[in-house]
Amino acid sequence: MTQRTVSTPDSELRAIGAQLTDAAPAGDAVRIPLRAPALQPEMVQLLSTEGDRIAHPNYCSTLDGATIAAAYRDMVFARRFDQEGTTLQRQGQLGLWAPLLGQEAAQIGAGYALAAGDHVFPTYREHGLALVRQVDPLGIMRLFRGIDQGTWDTVEHGFGLYSIVIGAQTPHAVGYAMGVSRDGTDDAVLCCLGDGAASEGGVSEAFNFAAVFDAPVVFFLQNNQWAISAPNTRQTAVPLHQRADGFGFPGVRVDGNDLLAVQAVTSAALDHARTGGGPVLVEAFTYRMGAHTTSDDPTRYRLAEEEASWRRRDPLERVRRYLQRHTDTPAEFFDQAQADADAFAARVRRDCLALPEPRVTDFYQHVYGELPDDLAVERAQVDEYLASFADAS
Repeated sequence: MTQRTVSTPDSELRAIGAQLTDAAPAGDAVRIPLRAPALQPEMVQLLSTEGDRIAHPNYCSTLDGATIAAAYRDMVFARRFDQEGTTLQRQGQLGLWAPLLGQEAAQIGAGYALAAGDHVFPTYREHGLALVRQVDPLGIMRLFRGIDQGTWDTVEHGFGLYSIVIGAQTPHAVGYAMGVSRDGTDDAVLCCLGDGAASEGGVSEAFNFAAVFDAPVVFFLQNNQWAISAPNTRQTAVPLHQRADGFGFPGVRVDGNDLLAVQAVTSAALDHARTGGGPVLVEAFTYRMGAHTTSDDPTRYRLAEEEASWRRRDPLERVRRYLQRHTDTPAEFFDQAQADADAFAARVRRDCLALPEPRVTDFYQHVYGELPDDLAVERAQVDEYLASFADAS
């Protein structure tokens, strides 16, 4: 992956300016021609929807059959964990849940591209990546249950705490990557974001800093088509990976439902970053098959035909077909993977239900080092109010 530089000679700029000036009558405003529609960009794909390998001139997955089977198993676990999170929220055990349904190949593929020393800055939907990095799933449940703000060891797992504020993790990731560069290691940073986050100003600032300082960071943008109810057409006039051009670093679009393509492209991008090439923007073109969060109803803004079309591109089924057709993976492997995932989800449910109920006043102790007097009084009032319900019973 090479650095791309786009420049326009001064003479050409002067010629363009002269044409615009000559075309406008004296005293009239200069009229800028409307831009032409963006061309459909190439999308890297290594596995067809039917599970057949596709050759690509620039990318090739290094995963063998056994590793692909292991990745498939991780995808099954991620989907089952996600289903359990949604169910627990619907039963009042979690305050909120952000589903990943449909994005399993993007997350597991990216996870399999990481080296041990790399560090991930997630959003709030990276459950699959968290499992690949061996984060305790109960830690994620504690977060969405409101007990704490994240308790896993971010250094041990190379996986940061979930970021709820949209795009806030991107400047943090770039700063961390700049530090990694100054430490002289060959580690890289994977910064996760979504298509909606790409509209945030902080993300543009992160892109700029990363480019200027050649930070070893890969911006892994999972474009799931919808920023809550805002479609891509209301967010960007060009394919999102092309935004990297304006900041002076490469961007590439990959089929986000293709496990092998995501792994190959992300691995190449991380290698580019870790060897001094600077940042890369990887746009994993995928689809959120479920709701944005459990507080959202996608049937209010999405067509059933659209959802059905993307269900036919199910990332798990694509890998399953490949394993069945082109490897010696036994038939019982798939049933066993699902049974193991079900048992895993049952343990998560049991452990989640055993967690304590979060207390309303707990959040007072997580903002200030020393609680101001007025907030101490307020907390005492809230405690007294809540205690009155116990007395009434």
